[in-house]
Amino acid sequence: MIMVPATQTLARRFLSTDITGASTIVQHLTLWVGFLGAFLATVSGKHLSLSTVEAIPQRFRPAAAFITRTVATSISALMAFASYKVVQADSGSERTLFLGIPVAASEAIMPITFALMAGRFAMGTPQAPAKWKERIASAVIAAACFLIGQVAPSGVLVGLLGVVLLLAFLVGSPVFIAMAGTAMLLFWKDGTPIASVPAETFRLVSSATLPAIPLLTIAGYVLAEGGSARRLVKAYKGFFGWLPGGVAVMATVVCAIFTTFTGGSGVTILAVGGILLPMLLEEKYPEGFSLGLVTASGSLGLLFPPSLPVILYAVVAQVPVERLFLGGLVPGLLMIGMVAAYGMYMGIKHKVARQQFKPKDAVVGLWEAKWDLGLPTIVVGAVVSGYATVVEAAALGCAYALVVEMVIFRTIHPWRDLPRVLATASTLVGSVVILLGVAMGLSSWLVDAEIPTAMLEWTTTHIKSPWLFLLALNVGLLMLGSVLEIYAAIVVLAPLIAPIGVAYGIDPIHLGIVFLANLELGFLFPPMGLNLFLSSSRFQKPLPYLYARTLPFLIILAVGVLLITYLDPMTTGVVKLLGR
Repeated sequence: MIMVPATQTLARRFLSTDITGASTIVQHLTLWVGFLGAFLATVSGKHLSLSTVEAIPQRFRPAAAFITRTVATSISALMAFASYKVVQADSGSERTLFLGIPVAASEAIMPITFALMAGRFAMGTPQAPAKWKERIASAVIAAACFLIGQVAPSGVLVGLLGVVLLLAFLVGSPVFIAMAGTAMLLFWKDGTPIASVPAETFRLVSSATLPAIPLLTIAGYVLAEGGSARRLVKAYKGFFGWLPGGVAVMATVVCAIFTTFTGGSGVTILAVGGILLPMLLEEKYPEGFSLGLVTASGSLGLLFPPSLPVILYAVVAQVPVERLFLGGLVPGLLMIGMVAAYGMYMGIKHKVARQQFKPKDAVVGLWEAKWDLGLPTIVVGAVVSGYATVVEAAALGCAYALVVEMVIFRTIHPWRDLPRVLATASTLVGSVVILLGVAMGLSSWLVDAEIPTAMLEWTTTHIKSPWLFLLALNVGLLMLGSVLEIYAAIVVLAPLIAPIGVAYGIDPIHLGIVFLANLELGFLFPPMGLNLFLSSSRFQKPLPYLYARTLPFLIILAVGVLLITYLDPMTTGVVKLLGR
């Protein structure tokens, strides 16, 4: 996946030629990486799910685990069968990939992976392994679902199955299981073959931008594993340490840059937080403020290139990713600036010592981090200059990250370390790709049922003002963003929100940035915000303690989101200025 688009870029630039079928090859490799990564996510229990599991009382957790395990087993088995039907239907097609490989051979990864996932779900997760009796019970219930499928659907039966899916979702079943199950249930109710769901999933590979997600995920994880955080901390401390609250400013900027690389997956708090928190405490910042700063800054930077949520939103909402990145520059800087300004205020209030500015140390630190800062420079420069497409730029950036960490710094051994890093990155990629795939199946039913049209009519009838619509959107996304993973929220909500925004005359780029900024804020919204759970786990602090410590940052960022929402030149001005 790295070599083909990277070579394509160079061939077009220097040889004025293209690699035949390069984009198709990369798209099908994305399908394989996505599904194999989804299996890895199943094995490790890393699928995206509702962030409410910790709220379930301990005595009810075994029952909740059995429900989620059984539903996941059943839905995965049904998806394996439905995917097999898709492959069977395409087996007579003459369509081929490179070297004459039939398209159906590539599609076969879907039923195979779903079948493996069904077996793995029945066994339980590493966190909650199932007993043999429970495994057999899950397998029997999964087999019973095939028999139910032969019965004519009734309103009572459909309603009962829907309640089971909802219950499983609420107690921790993966989001993709709930969405796939709902989509198949709705198609079955209408008398449509459930193969429509994996058929839409396979159509996902036709997205020209999607392969950028696994490529940039790998780049971010490689830099994180290679010690990029320490080099960036040293560089920015040299430049910001002399300011009032300089270390707090440095922590804000480093977290934002690192989140840009890793896409808000929690790596920032887990990888960088352990470095920054002791440093802030050593500089005599209050513990509560330091924890709040690290927790809040873990979601900054989501609007900057090459952030994965921005690319995913562009794919789902069908807006130009280049314009979306341009639109996010000023809002992203605003959010960072507001948090950094509060850090400066706290530094002055608590009379934190300021280090002397030493140009030599600053330049040395920046020089050591030059390779880390090269990644966003390459990706952004290649896209903005027109030198490469988003996928090609992502491949160049990924190749660059591998060379930097394996050849220049030699922090990642190609045989001892790299497979583990790639597997970790693929786990996140798989959980996102399979979610996006089944969401397309559900979206297909929603379009057939004219649900988006009905939502549009209801909204425009009851909410007349675009300002009121944006305010309602802010509140709704804030609450949903605190419960849903950001990738799940984008996949589920963006296709529904985008057409409504168009009806109100809201610029699609502005709507996209408002959407993402609200989800960024949702990371801190109690009681379920993802950053709150990650910080509690990383620093061994109770959640109520973190609620209080992050409240000032939640208020600051909420003001920033409102400014972004109602001052649309922040998002559209740069796009218009550059003629994009």
